[in-house]
Amino acid sequence: MAEPDLGVPRDVLTRFSEFIDRRCRCEPVSRILGTREFYGRSFRVTPDVLDPRADTETLIEAALGLAQGREALRILDLGTGSGAIALTLLAELPWATAVASDLSAAALRVAKDNAEALGVAGRASFVQANWFAGIGGSFDLIVSNPPYIRLGDIAGLAADVREFDPLGALDGGPDGLEAYRRISGGAGNNLALEGRVVLEIGAEQEDAVNELFTDQGFARESQHLDLSGLVRCLVFRRA
Repeated sequence: MAEPDLGVPRDVLTRFSEFIDRRCRCEPVSRILGTREFYGRSFRVTPDVLDPRADTETLIEAALGLAQGREALRILDLGTGSGAIALTLLAELPWATAVASDLSAAALRVAKDNAEALGVAGRASFVQANWFAGIGGSFDLIVSNPPYIRLGDIAGLAADVREFDPLGALDGGPDGLEAYRRISGGAGNNLALEGRVVLEIGAEQEDAVNELFTDQGFARESQHLDLSGLVRCLVFRRA
């Protein structure tokens, strides 16, 4: 539009046509380009990781608010995927360190690449783990955007989610709460005395997640709304 007389090389036109075909098959633009912007930074995404969403920036804002005034902050990111949460926090908090865990070795490779690209690899370590299994130490912030879609609802998701996000990053079990059971049951062993657990949740999961954590000796400290006005993030502390 800006340069109507500009010639388009054939290889560019071919590539563009291929991109259009892929988009017509519901493949997200971020998957086609291989990158997603999250909190003002570019993250590499592959079929092995969840495509970071703007809703998760709600969790980032909540965690950054808790980090102010703390020194030598230690962060644990459970189910890190692309590393969007842990690495964004490291980029925003130059005094922090993070352990990023994921069950998927392929996802961890993507997260490591993103850490290098963002210049925070020296303050990040990566562990292949099933939630808290193999995780040692005490953390000031335990953060996670776990899978929280009910298994029976996955078939009805939009095609750009259902067909392109890894199933393991979506499947929250029959009621969508399985990951929260695992996190609430294990967080007490790795949370510092004055630490906080910061979680993304799905629609209408607020009460159920709150009950799971209350039963494990936690108290809800705050809740945070996404841009649609829905409760997207919960913060817990020791009761």
